[in-house]
Amino acid sequence: MLTPILDKEESVFRNEKIFAADFKTITLDNVLVNLFMLMRNNGKRIKLKLSKGYFHSIENLHKYFNKLEQTGALSGYSENKDAIETWMRSSLVNMVFRGNISKENVSSLRPMHLECYRIRNNKHTRDYNTADQVFMMLSQQPTVMDSLKKYMSVGWDSQRNSIVGSGQLDVDTAGILHLMKLVNIDVDAKGAKNTVSGEPLLTKQANLFCEDVRRLLAYQEIIPRSVFIEYLNIIIGFHLSLYFLKLVYLLPRMVENGRVEDDDTWSILVDASGKLNSDVAPLACAEMESKLNGLMEYIRATFKIDAVQRYVCDSSSDSVAKILDIMKNPPEDFDFIFKQRLKDIYARYKGDDAQENREELDDYLKYEATNFDKYIQCIMKSRSTYQYEFSFRFFDSVAMKNKESAFLADGRSRKTPRRAVLGTKLLEVLVQLLVLSPKEGGGYESRALSIDELAKQLRTRYGLVVDGTKEDRYHNAEISTQLAFKNNMEALKNKLRQIGFYADMSDAAILQKIRPRYTI
Repeated sequence: MLTPILDKEESVFRNEKIFAADFKTITLDNVLVNLFMLMRNNGKRIKLKLSKGYFHSIENLHKYFNKLEQTGALSGYSENKDAIETWMRSSLVNMVFRGNISKENVSSLRPMHLECYRIRNNKHTRDYNTADQVFMMLSQQPTVMDSLKKYMSVGWDSQRNSIVGSGQLDVDTAGILHLMKLVNIDVDAKGAKNTVSGEPLLTKQANLFCEDVRRLLAYQEIIPRSVFIEYLNIIIGFHLSLYFLKLVYLLPRMVENGRVEDDDTWSILVDASGKLNSDVAPLACAEMESKLNGLMEYIRATFKIDAVQRYVCDSSSDSVAKILDIMKNPPEDFDFIFKQRLKDIYARYKGDDAQENREELDDYLKYEATNFDKYIQCIMKSRSTYQYEFSFRFFDSVAMKNKESAFLADGRSRKTPRRAVLGTKLLEVLVQLLVLSPKEGGGYESRALSIDELAKQLRTRYGLVVDGTKEDRYHNAEISTQLAFKNNMEALKNKLRQIGFYADMSDAAILQKIRPRYTI
């Protein structure tokens, strides 16, 4: 079948009203760097003063430190250049193609401070608008945004462009801030385009993300800054993964029902052991496969919303709720509008075989009921395979597939199915959040949890199922399935023991508790 020819507008998939990120492979550190830029500049992406052809490199960073030594801001650089370079490479900067002498380059400073975005090479710090989605989610609770911004700004006076309270800073953050003094202030900060607008489609999920960031901020005076940043990175990746999976599940339903839905009943089985040969792994693989089987319908639903927004709505600012209502109750000229769009597609076939191509397209579309459906099918034929492939790439990267902080794992083979897991680092972060409970008058206090309480909170708060015996879909499960769930709970207990949260102090169940690592 010949692929229909689309124009530039028709090929666009990303719609910030649905999900602001473009589905590409991303790096979460790049997301954090760009998020700090948006937070610092009220949702604007800022261009920096760089001479034509200039880029930040290890060599240029050496020049910065040499200048700092000459001005008396630091001492000992000249005698310790090799040690300084080792420190820069390991703790100060993120790099692409690290270790490849011919290709390696600095992407940005590590995201240790709100101002770190000032030293970055745009080419190597692309996040494909993923930070816009995170910023939009954070904006649901401005107090959380402000608290995070305040913590990430510690040590820097933006009015005077200088360091304050340097004695309280760790060496990596102090190094970043000393470099900031040499970097020209942002240009076009007032005139820059505000790239983030509106509210996230799944407001409940966005608020849950904000609540987790609020809980993380309770630890800001207790844990090292580098650990805080690592936790924040993991939380962002985890919540982007949940948001993506819930959108795949909900958006086709929204289009079908003609209204925005934010369902709390969504859940997914997780393999707590992380081992492909575990008893629960086949069940977890089957659940993830069923979730991702809806991806093509999600892509179709997105193209439908895009088309109606572009050609039917009176304003590009119309909400998704209004667009869905139009699709459910279309105006009289709705089908005629897309009949015209179809004519445009047919007219793009040129040359001697144009008529043959149009007849082939006719034959391909003959089973579609309306002109709107035919138009959407043309777009799907042209773009769906591409979007399908890159959706997986995006999901794999935000879910940190096969890493210590993974929410997603496979057998490191294309033929091995994906499954939801609780990576060691991810479990550590979630436990740190879940041992906190709100206290009267504001703030949080830490408390001990039983294994059952933890599993219940993972289910009710995030939809993560460790023990499926209480799930309706496993109500009549076989004995082998029940045993798999029991072993999954044991795997969770063992993993908690390995990371130091759990110890069998006694045979008494009341003493078998998950103990907070930091007391609040």
